[in-house]
Amino acid sequence: MKNISRLIFFVTFIGCSMVSCQQESNKPKPPNILLIVADDLGYADLGSFGGDISTPNLDELAKTGIRFSRFHTAPVCAVTRAMLLSGNNNHIAGMGSQQLQTKVAGYEGHLTDRIIPLPDLLRTAGYHTYMAGKWHLGDKLEHGPQAKGFEHSFSIKGEGGANHFSNAGIFPETPITEYTEDGEKAEWKEGDYSTDFYTDKLISYIDRHREDGKPFFTFAAYTSPHWPLQVEEKYWRKYEGRYDEGYEVLKAKRFESLKKAGMISENAVLPPSHPNVKPWDSLSPDEQKKEARKMELYAGMVDNLDYNIGRIITYLKETGQYENTLIVFMSDNGAAAEDFYYSSFYGPFIQENYSDEYAEMGKENSFISYGSQWAEAGSAPFKFYKGFTTEGGINTPMIIAGPGIENQGSINDSFLTLMDFAPTFYELAGISYPDKWKEKAVKPLLGKSLVPLLSGKSDSVHDSTYVFGLEHRGYAMIRKGDWKIVNIERPFLLGNFRLYNLKSDLAEKNDLTGTFPEKYQEMLGEWEKFSKEVGVVIPTPKEE
Repeated sequence: MKNISRLIFFVTFIGCSMVSCQQESNKPKPPNILLIVADDLGYADLGSFGGDISTPNLDELAKTGIRFSRFHTAPVCAVTRAMLLSGNNNHIAGMGSQQLQTKVAGYEGHLTDRIIPLPDLLRTAGYHTYMAGKWHLGDKLEHGPQAKGFEHSFSIKGEGGANHFSNAGIFPETPITEYTEDGEKAEWKEGDYSTDFYTDKLISYIDRHREDGKPFFTFAAYTSPHWPLQVEEKYWRKYEGRYDEGYEVLKAKRFESLKKAGMISENAVLPPSHPNVKPWDSLSPDEQKKEARKMELYAGMVDNLDYNIGRIITYLKETGQYENTLIVFMSDNGAAAEDFYYSSFYGPFIQENYSDEYAEMGKENSFISYGSQWAEAGSAPFKFYKGFTTEGGINTPMIIAGPGIENQGSINDSFLTLMDFAPTFYELAGISYPDKWKEKAVKPLLGKSLVPLLSGKSDSVHDSTYVFGLEHRGYAMIRKGDWKIVNIERPFLLGNFRLYNLKSDLAEKNDLTGTFPEKYQEMLGEWEKFSKEVGVVIPTPKEE
C-alpha cells in the first residue's frame, strides 16, 4: 500500500508540475523596452510631425505606432531625466535645479532614496538594463548609472554635454571630458562620433545577453542634436542652401506644415518670437551665410540621429527581437537657444579652445550653437523654447510603437507627461510599485499607465482634474485640464503667474487672469498645494 500511495503521489506531483510549466510557458513574455531620448530636438523637426529634416526611420516608426502631439517634459535636460527615470517630480527625485548640488532636500543634484530608479526596479523583475550616452544625474560614481540599476552603461561623467568627436572638454570645470563604463573610468577613442559610438555600445550590450531569453530595458540617451553642432560633412551637405531664406521663413513654413500633418489645429495662431531674436533682414550677407550653415549642421545631426536609430531597429529585426520590443522616442525638452560661445562664464574657455569661424563649422575644433533664432523655428507652434515653462520649452515630440499598439499611424492629442512612462513600463513588466525600497519608504508614482491608451481601450490618460506642475529656478507652471498658469519672470513672485486656456490658445498669447479671476485663484491654490507637496524652495538654494 505504501508503494502504491507513493506512486499516486509521484504521478499527481508530476502532472501538477507539467500543468504549472504549461501555464508558465503560455504566459506572454514581457516586452523589451527601448527608450530613445534625443537631446534638445525641436517639436517641428521630424518629417512625421511636419518637419523638413529627413527622418525616414522615425517616420516609419510613426506609421506603425502613435504620434503624441501634447506630450510634456521638463524644460531642461537633467530635470527631465530625473522625472523620466523616477516617475516622479524632479524635486522629489532630487533634481530641483540642474547642475546644482546642495544639502537641501529636493536639490541634492542626484537621484535620491525618495524614489526607486526605473532600471533598478526593472532589473529586480528579471530585465537586463542598459544605457549609453548622457546621464546628467550626478557626477560621483555612487550616483552614476551603475549605482541606479543599469547592468551595463557607458556615459559622460557628470556633464550635460560633450564634444561629439573627442574627449576635449567644452566646459571650464572639465577641460577633458570624463567617461565611465559600468562604473569604471573609460576612454573615448579619438575620431569616434558620439551618436555612432553610443549606438555601437547599445547594440553590443543587447547582443551580449541575447540568447538567455530575458527581456531588456535599453535607454538610448543620445547627446544629439545638443550643441556643439558637429557632424560629418556627408550628413549636412544634403541640406546646403535649404535654409538660406532665414529662420523667420522657416518658422512660418513649419507652422503651416505642422497643420497639414495634423499636429496642430487649423485654427492655431503663430506665436511671436522671443524679443532677443534679430530680424533676418537686419543681418549682413556674411551673417546670414553663417546662420544658414548653423541650421544645415543641426539638420545633419538630426539626420545622423535618425540613421543610427535605424541601425538599432535593423539589428532588432535581424535578431528576431523587434516584434516584442516596445519603442518609445522622445525629446528631453524644447529646442535649445543657449549660445555658450559668447557667454561671460563659459565663453573665455570655449573661445580659447574652439573656433566659430565659418570654414571650421561642424568640425571637432568648432563650437557652434544655433541660438534662439533657430530654436524659435524648432518650437514653431509654441511660445519660446528650452528653459521656459511655456509650451515651447516642454511640449515635445513623442512616438510609441511596438507590440499591442492599436490605432497605428494615428495622432493622439491628449495630455501626457514623461512621468507616465514608469507606471506604463511597470505594468507591461508585471511589476507592482512598492511602498518601500531597500528598507526605506518611497514616494508614490505621480504618473499613470499609458497601457489602456496604447491598447485602444481609452483615448486619454488624465482627466480634467489631474494637476501637473513644474518649477525650475523660479520658472513655473501648473496645468489642470485645458487651463494653465505660467510664470517666466525672475525673481519669482506669485503675482507674475499668467492664466491661459490651451484649448483655444496654444500659443499662450491671451492672458485671461482678469477675465476669469476665480479660475486664476483656483490655479494659484493648485500651485500652493503642488509646491508644498514636492518641496519647491523659493528662491532656489545656492551651491554648497
